[in-house]
Amino acid sequence: MGLLQWRLQHSLAVYLEPRVLVILLLGFSSGLPLALTLGTLSLWLAEVGVSKTSIALFALAGMPYTFKFLWSPLVDRMPVPFLTRYLGQRRGWGVFTQFFLMVCIIGLGGSNPVSDPFYTAMFAFFVAFWSATQDIVIDAYRVESLEERQYGTGAAMSVLGYRLGMLVSGAGTLYLATFWGWFIAYAIMASLMGVGMLVMLMNPEPKRAVDPDLLEQEVALRTRLLEQSGQVGWRGRVVDWVSGAVVAPFVEFMGRQGWQMTLLFILLYKFGDALAGSMSGPFYIEMGFSKIEIANVTKLFGLVAVLLGGIIGGVLTERLGIMKSLLYCGILQMVSNLMFVLLAQVGHSMEMLIVTIALENIASGMGTSAFVAYLSKLCNVAYTATQYALLSSFMAFGRNLMVSSGGWLADQMSWSTFFLVTTLAALPGLFFLLFMSKRFHAS
Repeated sequence: MGLLQWRLQHSLAVYLEPRVLVILLLGFSSGLPLALTLGTLSLWLAEVGVSKTSIALFALAGMPYTFKFLWSPLVDRMPVPFLTRYLGQRRGWGVFTQFFLMVCIIGLGGSNPVSDPFYTAMFAFFVAFWSATQDIVIDAYRVESLEERQYGTGAAMSVLGYRLGMLVSGAGTLYLATFWGWFIAYAIMASLMGVGMLVMLMNPEPKRAVDPDLLEQEVALRTRLLEQSGQVGWRGRVVDWVSGAVVAPFVEFMGRQGWQMTLLFILLYKFGDALAGSMSGPFYIEMGFSKIEIANVTKLFGLVAVLLGGIIGGVLTERLGIMKSLLYCGILQMVSNLMFVLLAQVGHSMEMLIVTIALENIASGMGTSAFVAYLSKLCNVAYTATQYALLSSFMAFGRNLMVSSGGWLADQMSWSTFFLVTTLAALPGLFFLLFMSKRFHAS
């Protein structure tokens, strides 16, 4: 018992390491703006009488989150005047984006969606843009500041902070708006962006030890592309910059053994989990659960389960390594989908719903920690921001595209059969994982 307790304390101690705690606070700063342009903003618009059609169009303001990879090379390579010189590339960009987030959140809170909906939409878009840019910076900072053994715990702390930030800007803003109005509520949220700014100012710039051979390859690539383009003057400088900041990250990644297999794995690892989640809402309704029951179990209790799973996944990754953790967590994700099959057989049962959500969300949280750690490991520190943004965007876009078929599948079969299919949908990702581990000796 004493040995088991010592191992548990040793495993959890990594969460108290200063660099990991920094990631928790940055995760909070990353999650805070999201609800301000989505759920919270929608409630505000509905309260003041904006039509449902117009409210739905405001969702387009969130597009920067999907396409953030397009300007990630700027975050990787372009210096911010004054700030980069004194703070470094990551911290300089972090403070830069957080300042503009503060300004735009205040602007959004001060707008009038009834008389001037254009300005509300404009500020919502700018909040989303600077928030997506901050995500690029924070993802790169996390990867570069942590050791590989800390990637799993760093991912768990990032998710924890992100969820707390969403909770504060979601429920917290609603409470504040009830008593003091929307402008004061948004102004207070803007002031909370100071948390991330202080973290960036008070912590060191991460060290980026770049391989000299990689730099030689990049110089050769830039020279070749410049010669092929035949451009001189300012056009030549543009070609030179683009080849190093945009083309080189692709070339470096595609030069790795089995990169095609890696992309397929990224696409498929959490596919079964995401496919089940896409139809969980309609499933709960058809099983006869009320909105209150769904909210209490899937949202509140489910959030605790996801966070607990993330912490367990971080410990597992630190103890066993990334690839083994991906395998074990992937198997748990797959098996947890079978709980929905049992729930479909039992029908309306609060006890069964609680057990289902507990197991499914814990497994999902574990898988997310291991998977984010894996994406972090894939990034070359010379192109961290660009490669992480590309990989995460590829994962999200591809999976959303595939998951869009979930509704059609659910219409064609019973709920029990549908969730059996989602269980089987997890197998290709596990197959690619096993193949890569054996073929490329990944650890």
